[in-house]
Amino acid sequence: MVPRQKEALAVTTPAALETSSRIEHFPIGYFGMSMGLFGFALALRAAGFPVASHVGMWVGLAAFVVLAAMLILKATLYTSALVAEWHHPVRIAFFPATTISLLLFAALIHHDAPGIATVVWIVGAVGQGVLTVVVVSAWISHRAFGPGHLSPAWFIPAVGNVVVPLAGAPLGYEEACWYFFAVGIVFWLVLLTIIFNRLIFHDPIPERLRPTLVILIAPPAVAFVSWIQLHSGALDDTARVLINAGYFFTAVVLVQLPSLLRLPFSLPFWALSFPLAAITVASFRFADLTGSAVHKTFGYVLLIVLAIAIVGLLLRTIRAVWAGEICRPE
Repeated sequence: MVPRQKEALAVTTPAALETSSRIEHFPIGYFGMSMGLFGFALALRAAGFPVASHVGMWVGLAAFVVLAAMLILKATLYTSALVAEWHHPVRIAFFPATTISLLLFAALIHHDAPGIATVVWIVGAVGQGVLTVVVVSAWISHRAFGPGHLSPAWFIPAVGNVVVPLAGAPLGYEEACWYFFAVGIVFWLVLLTIIFNRLIFHDPIPERLRPTLVILIAPPAVAFVSWIQLHSGALDDTARVLINAGYFFTAVVLVQLPSLLRLPFSLPFWALSFPLAAITVASFRFADLTGSAVHKTFGYVLLIVLAIAIVGLLLRTIRAVWAGEICRPE
């Protein structure tokens, strides 16, 4: 090889290897970003800011497209790495974040573009149904899961099921929505029991996963909004139980928040965004149905906290991308 060719390789090879390495180590958990951004857009819409909601929706869609492209590249070029992630006892729970993102996007557009929303919803619902069955089957298979592998991230497959009615009920798929809602509620109760057993009686959750504690808020908050959708806007005692359970877990998380904020930034911090968005939407929905000024105030306070969290997460993520801190092997 001539000297000039050697010099060219010396210049280009490290960059190429760097790009390849980042694709190989792209984590499935990054779809928590698109979930959070879509949730923020729903919260802005519930608060009565349609223009800001549309902007948030398009930002979320752009993030989802980029993340989906990275996932496709990883599946194509580094299939074994994606398979290994699937077999990871913690990361397997993040795979349904892909279909949850689709379902949230469908919920954002079902008024303005019902045809597109229907297609997106069907893809998301079918994908969510398949992933739920496969993930639960993996949980009860021969794999050796231990208490140390359990974290609130395991709620993600269950949360995905109660998200389905947000767009599915208005689009007319009521019976299918009841199926997903039933599965989500049952698994929320099952997982809530074993996760609290893990939190109380076993070693503390590793620092890297502690932000996932915020996910405790999401199931009852999303379930409240879906329950209202399935009952055509009627408020009953079950709905009140769900939203107040959401407020309880919000209070629990607020007590833990100071210690969480002292942790160094990592991927699971995006777990803060969607649960906050869910309880914000639930607060505004309850306020609209009851005329409660207290709940509307809760909604605006939560929206401000959510907006600060989203901006902070975006800035910190951009900084991490610029510094090459993400998509690295653990």
